[in-house]
This record gives sequence, C-alpha cells and structure tokens, in this order.
Amino acid sequence: MSVRRAPDWRFLVTLALISLINPLSVHMYLPVLPEIKPAFGIPDALAGATFSITLLIMAAATLVYGSLSDRYGRRPVLLAGLFLFTLGSALSALAQSVAGLFAGRALQALGAGCGVTLSRAIARDAWGAERLVKIIAYLTMAYTLGPMAGPLIGGLLVDLSGWRSVFWFATLAGVLITAAAYAVLRETRLKEEMQQRGAGVLRDYFALFSHARFTAFVLQTGFTTGAFLSLAAASAFLMKDYLGRSATEFGLYFLLYPIGYLLGNLGASRLSGHVSVERMVVVGSAINMAAAAAQAAAVLLGHVNPLVIFVPGLVISVGQGLALANAQVGAIRVIPALSGTAAGIGVFFQMFLGAVFTQLYGILADGTPLPMVITVTGGSVLGLIAGVIPSMLKRGQRVGLPEER
Repeated sequence: MSVRRAPDWRFLVTLALISLINPLSVHMYLPVLPEIKPAFGIPDALAGATFSITLLIMAAATLVYGSLSDRYGRRPVLLAGLFLFTLGSALSALAQSVAGLFAGRALQALGAGCGVTLSRAIARDAWGAERLVKIIAYLTMAYTLGPMAGPLIGGLLVDLSGWRSVFWFATLAGVLITAAAYAVLRETRLKEEMQQRGAGVLRDYFALFSHARFTAFVLQTGFTTGAFLSLAAASAFLMKDYLGRSATEFGLYFLLYPIGYLLGNLGASRLSGHVSVERMVVVGSAINMAAAAAQAAAVLLGHVNPLVIFVPGLVISVGQGLALANAQVGAIRVIPALSGTAAGIGVFFQMFLGAVFTQLYGILADGTPLPMVITVTGGSVLGLIAGVIPSMLKRGQRVGLPEER
C-alpha cells in the first residue's frame, strides 16, 4: 500500500508557480490585444479571437488533463503540459502572420490547460479534502499575483519593447516553472488509485453530472468567470480606443481586479470551516450581481471613465474570490475518487464560458461601453441563478426532501 507524505513548503510554492501559467496566457496578453490590430491589419473581432481561442482550447485541454492524470498520474501529465506551454509561447513570439500567432497561441493554451486543473488535483491528493478549501484559497491568492502583475508587466513590455517581448517573457517563465516542477514535485496519485480507474471517461462524466450540485457549482464558476473575462477584455479596448489611455496606464488600473480577487480569497480562507461552501457561493454571486448592476447604471447614465470600469470590477473580483474556491471544493467533493476529472470539468466551464462571453463581447463591440454592460450583467445574473441552486438543494435535504442527483 502506498503512503502519502506530508508536502513541504517547496511543494506548495511550486504548485503556486504552476498556477501562474494561466495568467501568463490570459491576463498578460490583454495589453497585446490593441497592438496586434495594426500589426497584422485585422479588425476587433479577429483580434479578440486570438484571446478567446486561448480560453476555448484551455477549456478542452482541462478535460483531457484531469482524466489522464486520474489514470496515469499527475506528474507526467503535468510536465507534458508545461513543455507545450513553453513551446507555444516561443512560437507566438516568432509569429510572422496572424495565422502563425493563432497557431502559437493554440499550442500555448493547450499546455496552459494543465496548470489550474492539476494544481487543484495535486493539492487534493497531498492535503486531503478536509484542508482543501484553505489550500485552494492559498493557491488562488498566489495565483492572483499573475493577474496582478501580468497586465502591468505586459503593458510595460509592450510600451518598451513591443508586443513580441510579452511572449519571450512567457517563454522564459515556462522554462523556469518546468524546471521547478521537475525538481520538486513528486507523484501524488497513489498507484492503487490509478489501477482502480479503468476505462470509461464518459461514465465518469455522467456520474458527476448526475448530481445537480456538481452541475450548479461548475456553472456558477463558468458564468462568473465569463462576466469577469469579458470585463477584462472590454476594459483593454475601452481604455485605449475609447478613452485614449496607454497600455501601461491600463496595466496600473488593472491592478484593482487582482487586489479584489486577493481580498475575496483571503476572506474565503478565513471563513473556511465556519461558513458552508453553499452560503459562500451565494454571497459571492450576490456581490458580483450588485457590482455589475451598479456599473450598468453608471454607464447608462452617461458616466464613462476608468473608475466606472475598474471600481465595479474590483467589487466583482471580491465576489468571485469569495465564491470560486468554495464552488471548486463543492464540485470536487461530490465524488472524491474523480477529483482530477471534477477539477478538469470545473476549469473547462470557467475557460469555455469565459471564451463564449469574451467572444460575445467581441461580436457586439461597437466602440462604446454598452456591449460590456450586456455581457458582464448577463454573466452575473446567470452566475447568481446557478449559485443559489446548491444552497436550495441543501435546504431541501434538511427538510426531508429526496436527495438530489
């Protein structure tokens, strides 16, 4: 019988570094978006597609990584993903056409899909379900360093050295993170657990989605992520094209988003064990909805400036930080033996619905803030609806209604 060893601080730090490859692919690219339009002579919708394609491919990849890691172990699958991310970053830096950029971004996204999915699955293996909310909250707080520094670093690199330097930075980061993972991370999936997981990916998915709680949790994370990412993409275009601000100034204002996310995750870690995951998901979803409504009202009244864009975004990020770790843990707990698959599905919905809402914004974009209001408010409303379902199901079980499936 294999035995789990308690991980040390190097293990946790390495997991935190691995989670950074997602913002290196997503958030650090935001200042690049307005630059590739003149570089390749393409319209807003096609430029936006270079962002949303990353989310779509990440979404599909997370399903594969989660299932493969349940069967073949976390470490080999993780190292393969990190290699693909690094290679894709280098190819993006060398792209001489928009088709080449799409190809590099696609490979980068395919690799980046391993980061959040496997860091959560490895955390569950190493620390167990009891401490999972706190560990995921800590990892997410570390993850926020990526969204916090990514747009700022990306904006500075764009202004100083051009948009290609952003991808060279990601390439170097990929090399260093891969080396750290190879040196520090051991296999956390026990051999007998891998042997127990035979064929039947579709059967695993059916088993998870047969639980309404699981479905609601992953939809909540997807809709609120969609609202946030459409806001992030909209803010990049509005700051440069509508308000005439620089990429560096955008990066500075963007700091408000990860600061809010950090505060929300800090609250989630402090309240873990004292407040149920269902209640925290409802509270976070309600905060998202309130902030989106306030932003919509300000825009419709004709008030458009950086504070109207970013201050409600700060509050939305607080709500997302409160809800996200709890919703993720709620989904992973449904069937513990399928924790890797559940984590992959959860990240899939975040990335897929994030891509859908971001591309919807790109389609609706007309140079005004109204498409931002439509996509952010729509995602927040749907997130609140999904977020209250687990709480209602739990309340129904307390009064003796049949258990949900």
